[in-house]
Amino acid sequence: MKRSHYIIGGLALAISMPSCLQAQTTQPKDTTMNRTVVVEQKYNPDIMDASKVNVLPKVEEPTVSKKEVEYATTFFPATSVPAGLMNPYTGKEIQPGTTPGYVRAGYGNLGNLDVLANYLFHLSKKDKLNVRFQMDGMDGKLTLPFTNGEKWNAFYYRTRANVDYTHQFDKLNLNIAGNFGLSNFNFKPESVNSKQKFTSGDFHAGIHFIDETAPLRFNAETNLLMYERQHNMINEYEAGTGIKETIIRTKGDVTGAIGDQQSVTIALEMNNLLYSGYTKNISNGDEYFKNYTTLLLNPYYELDNDDWKLHIGANVDLSFGFDKSFRVSPDITAQYIFSDSYVLYAKATGGKQLNDFRKLESICPYGELPDVNSTATLGYVQRPYDTYEQINGSIGFKASPYSGLWFNVFGGYQNLKNDLSYLGFEANDIQPESYLSFAQDNTNNLYLGGEISYDYKDILGISAKYTYRNWDSKADERLLVMKPVGEMSFSIRIHPISALNVNLGYDYINRKEVKEYAEMTAISDLHIGASYNVFKGVSVYAQVHNLLNKKYQYYLGYPAQGFNFLGGLSFRF
Repeated sequence: MKRSHYIIGGLALAISMPSCLQAQTTQPKDTTMNRTVVVEQKYNPDIMDASKVNVLPKVEEPTVSKKEVEYATTFFPATSVPAGLMNPYTGKEIQPGTTPGYVRAGYGNLGNLDVLANYLFHLSKKDKLNVRFQMDGMDGKLTLPFTNGEKWNAFYYRTRANVDYTHQFDKLNLNIAGNFGLSNFNFKPESVNSKQKFTSGDFHAGIHFIDETAPLRFNAETNLLMYERQHNMINEYEAGTGIKETIIRTKGDVTGAIGDQQSVTIALEMNNLLYSGYTKNISNGDEYFKNYTTLLLNPYYELDNDDWKLHIGANVDLSFGFDKSFRVSPDITAQYIFSDSYVLYAKATGGKQLNDFRKLESICPYGELPDVNSTATLGYVQRPYDTYEQINGSIGFKASPYSGLWFNVFGGYQNLKNDLSYLGFEANDIQPESYLSFAQDNTNNLYLGGEISYDYKDILGISAKYTYRNWDSKADERLLVMKPVGEMSFSIRIHPISALNVNLGYDYINRKEVKEYAEMTAISDLHIGASYNVFKGVSVYAQVHNLLNKKYQYYLGYPAQGFNFLGGLSFRF
């Protein structure tokens, strides 16, 4: 594993990269030099929204280049909350000395809020402390789908606070970090619960070996992750149904070099999941959540030369106390580089996808944990099994025939065991309130797609991508109602003068229609954003989403905002 160290928007990160990506960060192999790259995050007027994260399983194609070609993989921007994981930002390498502080504040219609503050303390040449605070959300009336124009006074606010400390030794980096998160939102009318609150916090400590020329290298870290769901539909209308989840996550890897071009690595990850709170049905003693442990062993061999990038390994997953006890999946990547910047690649990967409480929120924050101990055939679950990707195989071709221009065509197949999704249950005579319940089934996914991008210096950037997916469910086709069938994105970035940045984009996702059940309205978001540097370190920004005022959904039965805008100021100091 090759590790680079970045400071992004003032946040110090240690990023692990497989050798298949090393061509993009090549540096002289000198045991006397440790290279620190400082990346300044420019303002991006598109607030990235993860309401679409986990709408589909992530598919990653390998990237290799012999020259300076950037293969960016930016996903769809949107302002509709709930927002989630933000896409990684790739900045330009600059000289040290950038301003350590950044503050941004904006407000818009429907109560759209955008607040971000970040400060990087350079305690010494080897010590850095980063402090970050972020809050976003909305509060306004939305028109509910599947109704005659019924209005819903919706609100959704997310708060995040982070502290990150890094000390650099001669050959090691010590990193200690703490994070806090809070999500507050309400459900649509006639739902089982009226509102929900998710509280999370975690602590991280790790050491990372940074001498890439050493014959033996290692990395190790430990994490304590805590999360609480305040309300659950786990025993009809009884109060106090909150459940707390604590995960002790330990990770480590050891790499031994076999010459300059080959290496062997053994990686290990252990997750201990502990539960407290309302984990049992008081009336009959049924236990909803039991403590359990997962163990991942990932041995692999790597070859890295001028023409070939090979990564050959396996994912061996063990579970104790819950879920299937033993699973094996491939971990193989092969890339052949020819004619300087033309890449043929093939990939076959898999592995366990832990369905912890954080994963549940990202898939569907409105999803309930019901008091039902049903079979998987019926779909809905009380406590989800972990999803297992048995295989995700893809082949593709990437090329950069001209400076600034690149394209990628790809196709693949994916097989998921216990793929996590959700079902919608409407109000009836027996159940007077409606709700969304998490559900699972084995699914298959055949996908084909292509993307193209062109960048002219720092003045103009154009990109487009389309992916077609054919989903299949073994037991219940209703679980496919939120799966994307066709995805298209198009964006233009214009930087006509040094003080002005303009972004124009369009995102479209249509989902599978399930007869006699539902069809989710396709996402159709035309958006534009701009930022202007008024004074040194002071900028104004504005963004407008859903210019066509379309009525679409990210979650079944829950509307997204119509025409909406947000504007504000940002400061660097």
